Amino acid sequence: MPAPRSYDPLPSYPPVAGEVAAGWSAPAADLPLGALVLAVDGPGALDWPALTDGLSAALRSAGRDVDLLDVRDHYAAAADERLAARPVHPDDPFFTPLSPAQVADLFDSLPRAERPVRDGVTVVYGPGASLCGPDVLWYADLPKRYAEAAVAKGELPVGVNLGRRDEPGDLVRLFYTDWPVLDRHRDAIAGRVDRWIDVQDTARPASLDGPALRGTLAHLARGPVRTRPYFNSTPWGGQWAASELGFTPRAGNTALGYELIAPEAGVLVGEKDGPQVEVPFQLLCVEHPEDMLGEDVHRRFGTSFPIRFDYLDTMGGGHLSLHLHPQERYMREVFGWPYTQHETYYVTASEDGAQVLLGLTDEADPDTMRRQVEDAIANDTPMPVTDHVRTYPATVGQLFMIPAGTPHASGAGNLVLEVSATPYLYSLRFYDWLRKDADGASRPLPYEHGFANLDTTRRGDDVTKDLVQLPRTVRAGEGWREEVIGALPEMFYAVHRLVVEGGADIPDDTEGRFHILNIAAGEGALIETLDGRTHSLAFAETITIPAAVGPYRVRALGDDEVRIVKALVVEP
Repeated sequence: MPAPRSYDPLPSYPPVAGEVAAGWSAPAADLPLGALVLAVDGPGALDWPALTDGLSAALRSAGRDVDLLDVRDHYAAAADERLAARPVHPDDPFFTPLSPAQVADLFDSLPRAERPVRDGVTVVYGPGASLCGPDVLWYADLPKRYAEAAVAKGELPVGVNLGRRDEPGDLVRLFYTDWPVLDRHRDAIAGRVDRWIDVQDTARPASLDGPALRGTLAHLARGPVRTRPYFNSTPWGGQWAASELGFTPRAGNTALGYELIAPEAGVLVGEKDGPQVEVPFQLLCVEHPEDMLGEDVHRRFGTSFPIRFDYLDTMGGGHLSLHLHPQERYMREVFGWPYTQHETYYVTASEDGAQVLLGLTDEADPDTMRRQVEDAIANDTPMPVTDHVRTYPATVGQLFMIPAGTPHASGAGNLVLEVSATPYLYSLRFYDWLRKDADGASRPLPYEHGFANLDTTRRGDDVTKDLVQLPRTVRAGEGWREEVIGALPEMFYAVHRLVVEGGADIPDDTEGRFHILNIAAGEGALIETLDGRTHSLAFAETITIPAAVGPYRVRALGDDEVRIVKALVVEP
């Protein structure tokens, strides 16, 4: 049995039936001989001039003439307006729905890509290049965290947003318009991509040919798989992930830990000591939905992976804002998501006196609360939050249920594992403790949306009874037990906990629905599948067990008890 190991920030998997190439020369040499049109599609938020410079140089070194055609020069004058979704409330300063547009809406008519003479290559590039009838299709990708980081630094370049060639980059546009449009486009063409190119290093990209990409996705969709984690900084963020996991915070803290958030998560493919491509986790669900999700979950959620795991680190930081998430109908009709953002907090670590704020007190009055929220915004008057919202000790191992419409916040001094529904763009904030940013500005507070979704029916002791549940053992064996630690009729997923003594192992079975596991306490575990695959999991790591895995075992590593948080979709 392997020894326990430390947290791995760069989990990776070898490709199937191929290898990852580094640089532009190998992709250029792999092109068919003769005149051809090569399309390089991809998102707007990458350095297209650097990409075409590197590719052109490699092609010319291989003795081929190169013509370039930038499809962005051929976008329609009205492209910007065609793509943007309109808020249900036209004057909404905070949110838009997710755009339903298609990349094809960027064009009045597609540019004509002429095949060159002799052995030349016409390179058609930019978002939508695949629509131009190429002979060969490549997809160049840059993980979304790069665009987010650029915004945080004020470095998102002019022209990064679709249809806005001459305007500075905008993060709201990126989240609500560009990414939904581009993700649908990427997912639609992934099955015919001839080469996947990771351009995190534009001068020396990593790439994988199409058959190897699809073979690797098919393999990964039938076995345990981790995504590449990373941490973002925010004004309230703490220091736990920096001190305990070795992450280096970009802006001084490790507030948000992205363990598995499907729209942004990537899987590293390549040997540990060689070049690697980061492939969107979502492609596993698009190419192999029933293997990944299971037939019932696929029927219910399409190719959307519906559960996310992330960390909220306030150890040495501050309180999260007081906020809630849209109720189901509001989420669907106003914001355009087909399901809503139910959440849970699992306390992984906490400092003395740390608290979780959750649910309304018996005395909470929405009208008074609204006046105090408005006074805080207008006059910087502190809001007496605990007059309206209950507080609970942040006890390690406790799960707090947070159905949509429930006001909540993680207090300072916590490491919370957030086990939640995947939607993550609609936090309806009431109060942010009068915090200011570096420019002295307050954080935007969309409190009107918040009050429109506030559930006033669950109060006082009912909050404790319903949302701060005691563990219920559902099965047990020698050296192990499985507990339900959180389930509600209105939530489509449940949170369980596997408790395994050192050296013992627990049998499990996906039974046609994916599982997600996280080591919440102990040294780690070894996952063993029926087809002979093994995967180790260290403390704080998260892994997906695809539906296709079926029966598997989890063996505790080390001498101490191991506690594993497990989430799964339940019957509707």
